[in-house]
Amino acid sequence: MRTAFIKTLFELAQRDDRIVLLTGDLGFGVVDRFMQELPQQFINAGVAEQNMTGLAAGMALSGKIVFIYSIANFPVLRCLEQIRNDVCYHRINVKIVSIGGGMAYGAVGATHHATEDLAVMRALPNMVVVAPNDIVEASLATRAAVTHDGPFYLRMGRAGEPTIHKTDIDFQVGKAIKVREGCDLTFIVTGGLLKNVLGASDALAQRGLQARVLSMHTIKPLDSVAVLEAVQETPAIFTVEEHTIIGGLGGAVAEALMENDLRPTYFRRIGLQDTFTSRVGDQEYLRHVYGLSVEGIVHAAETTLTHA
Repeated sequence: MRTAFIKTLFELAQRDDRIVLLTGDLGFGVVDRFMQELPQQFINAGVAEQNMTGLAAGMALSGKIVFIYSIANFPVLRCLEQIRNDVCYHRINVKIVSIGGGMAYGAVGATHHATEDLAVMRALPNMVVVAPNDIVEASLATRAAVTHDGPFYLRMGRAGEPTIHKTDIDFQVGKAIKVREGCDLTFIVTGGLLKNVLGASDALAQRGLQARVLSMHTIKPLDSVAVLEAVQETPAIFTVEEHTIIGGLGGAVAEALMENDLRPTYFRRIGLQDTFTSRVGDQEYLRHVYGLSVEGIVHAAETTLTHA
């Protein structure tokens, strides 16, 4: 996803000199072409994310469209005060890009895992929160971030994510993409787990269960219309996210349902429980450990439908 992001941003920046990319002393190799060919639109702020955010805010107040780029928690939790007070309070054009959402940096442990970021960023006034599910969505989300007037959080994977969408899609901030129809249950998924959810959907189809699949790339503003349609047309709702189940996609969907006086027959948030990721390994291993593999998602769905 990060390559799709940089490629798309570079193309846009070539045509619009207001676009500026700031990095926290990382991404080299990926950002080299941007840095070399657009040196007036690139700054390495060093390992100083708070300063980088303040710098981005000042540039945005001067008319720039500023992207700050770092990995996992570093552009979020390390400089949350600056994001809240400098960016969101003034509702300015700073776009925060987190590379390696979820457990993409699995082997380096919980300090590098972004598993609370959606909840934190979703709580900030004026902030749009987007977590694409594949490379196609990542590129389109980058374009949307440029055109959106105001703060924008873009949570990307790290590298090697598959391309799920084989044709053009109608990508709109705040509007889910219906990837698959189904009448027995609905999976609502965000942040790079679409492939696993489709695999789980295939496995459930062999058991006679037809799953609707919604790619909910935007957490805020949430597509409440798609959620309400799903609960009215399918008896079971499952949210799937590489994130704590507290405050992220699952929380947003539950809020939408309760505020509209709708309760599905079955409802479950599939994600990390109220815990840090204490195991060490690559992303696929950790997804297996924490129930986010194809098998884990199938097990959660079957257990819920059987025992609820």
